[in-house]
Amino acid sequence: MSYPEAKYRGDGGEVSAVLRSGDAEPELRIGAVSAAAYLATGATTGGQFGLYRWDMGPAPAGAAPHVHRTMSESFFVISGTVRFFDGARWFSGRPGDFVYVPEGGIHAFRNESGEPASMLILFVPGAPREEYFETLAAVARGERTITPEELRDLQLRHDNIMV
Repeated sequence: MSYPEAKYRGDGGEVSAVLRSGDAEPELRIGAVSAAAYLATGATTGGQFGLYRWDMGPAPAGAAPHVHRTMSESFFVISGTVRFFDGARWFSGRPGDFVYVPEGGIHAFRNESGEPASMLILFVPGAPREEYFETLAAVARGERTITPEELRDLQLRHDNIMV
């Protein structure tokens, strides 16, 4: 394995770092307790990756088993207990645990602990996941209805292949 081709060809560097303050409001709220902060979207990283902080309330919630054809997904548990599915079994992730799912890997996650949980979710490359998250959140909040056909189209458009 080697380093990829250089994207920056200058000698002195440039001022280009971006700060998102830890006390910034999350971009997405799902119900009264759960929220997602868009730390770095594919749009802000030039498609290199997308990084999200996913804060879940105590009520059971999460993603059903699915795969992605075009991107890997990684999870880092910050707090609480998150249940993960690897296609064969469910296991508990606790603070400091990291889960990597390559393209095509069956996976799911849920907070079933009855306590809040928080994790980072990393997509590589940085696909535009925000519309997918925002549509599902609007449905969960009762602000929008979606037919089974519309849901399937949304999932396929955003590389969520349900299994």
